[in-house]
Amino acid sequence: MRSISKKDRLMAYAGCAALVFAACCSCSGNVASGSSGSGSSVAPPFSLSQINNSFSAMSALKPLAAKGKGSIAVILPDTQTAGHFAEFDAPDLKKSFQLAGLEAGQYTVQTSLGGDMLRAAKSAITNGASVLIVDTRYSGFDVSIESYAKAHGVPVIDYDWLTTSGTRTYYVGFDSLKIGVLLGQGLISCASSWGVKHPQVIVMKGDPLDPNVAQYVQGYDAVLARQFSHGWTDVSNPAGTWDPLIAQGEFQQQYSEHENINAALTPNDTNAATIISYLQSTGVKPRTFPTTGLDAGIGGLRNILAGYQCGTVYKPIYLEAQAAAALAMYVRAGVKPPTSLLNWHINDPQTSTSVASVLLTPQWVTTENMNSTVIADRFVPAAQLCTHEYVSACAAAGIRS
Repeated sequence: MRSISKKDRLMAYAGCAALVFAACCSCSGNVASGSSGSGSSVAPPFSLSQINNSFSAMSALKPLAAKGKGSIAVILPDTQTAGHFAEFDAPDLKKSFQLAGLEAGQYTVQTSLGGDMLRAAKSAITNGASVLIVDTRYSGFDVSIESYAKAHGVPVIDYDWLTTSGTRTYYVGFDSLKIGVLLGQGLISCASSWGVKHPQVIVMKGDPLDPNVAQYVQGYDAVLARQFSHGWTDVSNPAGTWDPLIAQGEFQQQYSEHENINAALTPNDTNAATIISYLQSTGVKPRTFPTTGLDAGIGGLRNILAGYQCGTVYKPIYLEAQAAAALAMYVRAGVKPPTSLLNWHINDPQTSTSVASVLLTPQWVTTENMNSTVIADRFVPAAQLCTHEYVSACAAAGIRS
């Protein structure tokens, strides 16, 4: 596997955007493929392309279950941080391990917060964990957890969140640069289809302390730069936050100062929701003021159905859970993971350390493909989405509750 730079990926994504205008780009996360790894002769073949929402690919890893020693311990953020960890990630990881042939005592999956994460990691290692999968965001003990694991000879896989300045061995997550590109492409496509003639754009960001945000920004800045040199106007760029109320305040201040603003690059569904609510209170009509989103939450999907949000970036959690579980199975067995699984190197921005990674490809979801993505994957139940005033919009999108 060779290292593929962020610049190479960005050039490929941006080049695809230039060749195929709007959101029709077919670039995948595999902009370039790595060379075949030497691996071990006992390593079962496994590829990211095998993973789907049936979890059927995991059974191919059963030979690794017999070969491995110790347990795999997964430590995720408490639901106070994000509800999807308990609702989707944890059960998907457990299902992946079970289908890969691990017995109940050979893996643990738990959610913790703050100092409890460090205690959980120490306890897991004491009880025989030979691999850790961790998402330590906002814990305050991220580097300490990885340093403790390294000191005890236990490799760490960062899950969904790269611990900067950490000592992890691998990273598994969605391609943040691609997410930014999708946000930019989605705004362009939407402005065109909604007939916004001269987009005057406020470009909003997430929390600058989030290591993913810089890549989101690089992605959509590269896409939007072409538009800003061909008739669009970059009106404002607030500081950025993941707090939806602060985001609303940032937007209102800029909107009051620049009444020409008629489109917003919004970085996730929850920030977009407060801005959309404010716009609705001022009398803005559907399909007149494009906004974007990330996470494919029910609120974002409803705003898409209602014509106030262009689309949302969907990160299928079943892909991430199975990829992380598969990688952990190889590590536990002491077998070199194949390059068909480990497909990138990413850079730790604090240490400039190259981290072997599994980068997954996110999807842009609109009314056109909502039924075949988030609904088909049972990420959001149709019956929960399509209530009352959304029944007719769901029907128009081919969604039956």
